[in-house]
Amino acid sequence: MSDRTPKHKIVLAVDQRDDLERMTRQSTIGVAKKRLAAILLLADADHPDGGRTDIQIAGELNVSVRPLARIRKRFALQGLDAVLSRSTRCDAGVPKVFDGPAEAHLVTRCCSEPPAGRDHWTLQLLCEELARLEVVTSVCPETVRQCLKKTNCSLGRPNASASPTPTGRASSPRWRKFSTPTS
Repeated sequence: MSDRTPKHKIVLAVDQRDDLERMTRQSTIGVAKKRLAAILLLADADHPDGGRTDIQIAGELNVSVRPLARIRKRFALQGLDAVLSRSTRCDAGVPKVFDGPAEAHLVTRCCSEPPAGRDHWTLQLLCEELARLEVVTSVCPETVRQCLKKTNCSLGRPNASASPTPTGRASSPRWRKFSTPTS
């Protein structure tokens, strides 16, 4: 891989550099934030200790080259605060399909008798049934599967229930006490 100059240059102001140097010495901040501060300090073009290429920084800090290019680009486009703070997920405001009552209704329906002509409930049947009963407007089978997995409800068991089977010595008929009391 060639040692080419980066597309986006990082030029830090004096106060920004002081803040980043302070961050690298702090023990109360996270490792990821410390690593970002160190990357920015090593990439600073206006400092004698900085101005290193992505390959040099990657070798020194034991990180990959591709994230370094993304960090440079983010700094050039959005500034220091955007690099040091995590961005919010694009699906952070999406409401869940199953709330508590809908989830309870799903588990109840799963534990009930299947429709006529069927041995058991399938994920697709449960989706259609929930939409027919207007518990949810629409739901995909994967969402139903994840909800049932979370509640330990299996469609394959003859007596599917939301409660897991108990484990321990009371549930095992072969459990014995191997030591005998001495007087």
